[in-house]
Amino acid sequence: MAPPSDDHAALRRTAEIYARGADRRCKDDWRAVLAEDVVIAGPGFTIEGQEANLGSIDFLALSYRATRHIVHAQWVEITGDRARGETVGTAEHRIAGADGTGDRLLCWAIRYQDEWRRDDGAWRFTRRDLIVDWEEVRPVHDVGGPVAAAHMEKETPQ
Repeated sequence: MAPPSDDHAALRRTAEIYARGADRRCKDDWRAVLAEDVVIAGPGFTIEGQEANLGSIDFLALSYRATRHIVHAQWVEITGDRARGETVGTAEHRIAGADGTGDRLLCWAIRYQDEWRRDDGAWRFTRRDLIVDWEEVRPVHDVGGPVAAAHMEKETPQ
C-alpha cells in the first residue's frame, strides 16, 4: 500500500469541507468541493447537478435545529486525475421537540461511496452514494447554559 500523499490529504479535506458546509449551511463550501455534474444519492433520493444539490442545504436548515457531521476515516485509490473511495462518518441531526417535549438527536452511522475528479488542480466530488448503516434517536439536553442556548437560537433558521 502506498503511503498517504498530498492528494490523499486533499481528498479528505473535500469530505471535511462538505461536512462543514452542511453544518454551517454554507453553499460556498459545497460549491468548492462539488463538480458541476455531481450526483449524490442515498436511501430514497438521487440528486443530479451542483445547483440541485445545493438545495439540500436549504432542506437541512428547514428540517433540523442544528447538525454535526464528523468524518472519521477515509480510504481512497487515486488513478491520475480520478479517485474512488469510502468516507466513514457520523451525521447528527437535532430535531426540535413538539408540544413542549425536549429536542431529540437523530444519529446516523454513515458511509459514502465517493468518486472525485481533479479539475483545474482541485479535487471535487463527482458522485457520493450515501449508505446509512444504522440510526439511533435519543433525547438531547443543553448543558452549556445561556451562552450555548443563545448561540443555538442564532443558528436556528427563522
